[in-house]
Amino acid sequence: MAKSIKILDTTLRDGEQSPGCSMNLQEKLEVAKQLERLNVDAIEAGFAIASPGDFAAVKMVAENIKGCIVSSLARALPKDIDRAYEAVKHAEAPRIHTFIATSDIHMKYKLKMTKEEVLQRAVDMVKYAKKYCNDIEFSAEDASRSELEFLYKIFEEVIKAGATVINIPDTVGYTTPEAFYIFIQNIRNNVPNIDKVDISVHCHNDLGLAVANTLAAARAGATQLECTINGLGERAGNAALEEVVMALNTRKDIYDITTNVNTTEIYPTSRLVSKITGMKIQRNKAIVGENAFAHESGIHQHGVLAHKSTYEIMTPESIGLTTNKLVLGKHSGSHAFRERLKSLGYHLEEDVLDKLFQEFKVLADKKKSIYDKDLEALVEAKTLKVKEIYKLNQFVINSGNTITSTASVRLENDKNIIEEVATGFGPVDAAFKAIDKIVGKDFMLEDYSLNSVTEGEDAQGEAVIKLKLGEYIYNGRGVSTDVIEASIKAYINAINKMLNELELQKV
Repeated sequence: MAKSIKILDTTLRDGEQSPGCSMNLQEKLEVAKQLERLNVDAIEAGFAIASPGDFAAVKMVAENIKGCIVSSLARALPKDIDRAYEAVKHAEAPRIHTFIATSDIHMKYKLKMTKEEVLQRAVDMVKYAKKYCNDIEFSAEDASRSELEFLYKIFEEVIKAGATVINIPDTVGYTTPEAFYIFIQNIRNNVPNIDKVDISVHCHNDLGLAVANTLAAARAGATQLECTINGLGERAGNAALEEVVMALNTRKDIYDITTNVNTTEIYPTSRLVSKITGMKIQRNKAIVGENAFAHESGIHQHGVLAHKSTYEIMTPESIGLTTNKLVLGKHSGSHAFRERLKSLGYHLEEDVLDKLFQEFKVLADKKKSIYDKDLEALVEAKTLKVKEIYKLNQFVINSGNTITSTASVRLENDKNIIEEVATGFGPVDAAFKAIDKIVGKDFMLEDYSLNSVTEGEDAQGEAVIKLKLGEYIYNGRGVSTDVIEASIKAYINAINKMLNELELQKV
């Protein structure tokens, strides 16, 4: 009989630590709700002590998400653990996840602590956390480069102190599948009380082996796998949830392992995280890339038409992927619109559906044909909105290859109309500079991209902006059939996120 293994998603914590992937409160809640639909066993919602924004996000997720564990990361320090519990205490199933480094190099150069001091700190802090809640995860940071005998001892002692999950991270992506398999087996065989806890692994992708190492650990007896959507994470990222889960699902003959994940929610979850973070998914990305189920080779096409299993080892439907076909137009009714959104995996309130249908009608007047991706862009623009401190009223562009581009931009701010004019190296640059004048801040444009949402000359343009102010980067997104308008909307969207975040930090 296949054994069941737990999936912990850390997109909201480790995934968000990926440069340029910060999310605001509402976006984190949207991702958490989608993870709830994905049916992961645990959500690591953030690092509560890191900032007021992190604390508020963990608290909001804990208060709103049901049916899975919600945890907060905490260093092995009383103040971190206090803050973590304050954030998760209202969760249906709260967990505190505390960690300390155990490798010689980390203990010597980062912690400046002896093995004895690290061991005592770990035990004391697990006991300290245990007074708050029953479910305590302990991580030995940089475990894969730690001395095994020391790991045996520290794991045995923290389990005695009350830890319920032991996490074995490959923090710098150093290990290999064969080595990690033996590593996990050694821990299982040499920690006498290890059978009382879940054995978790958390693999980074510095050598491109995070998924392979995670699967090797599962074969070796790990009972919880820590992943992120689309493999987001620091440096080269983490083990991609969609790849780990679908490998287990597709190769049951090898692993004989099941998960509780609802695989039909994988594609909608991947798309949502990509849109929110502004991190594009490479076209040839396994499972969720645009080309994952595309067949261009004549031989492949012939085989798939004859029988899908010739070149497809899993079905598009198994991950929630629908074909991008023409479905709606301006004469389509409310019922067809709602049913199509439902088939795309969107679960929306009635008032939101009503507003979306009105916006769909406006879009249908501009576009002859509406594709699934148009609908996705419409929903995401509506449901991921931030509080609009600034709102576009109108803009006028004067541009050409023989004149200096000029933009006049008018924004609404608290019912006031503010207008500025600026010149720039092209219409988009001029518009951005006019907005900077209105807001009164000099932003650094870290990244700007423009893509077509669908095919056709009347396709919507999707602009994605990354704006930097100080040390923080804010993502913005805008969609319109006018690419300059999409760019302006994306710029304003990023500014609104920044202003909302600054307002939160004052509270």
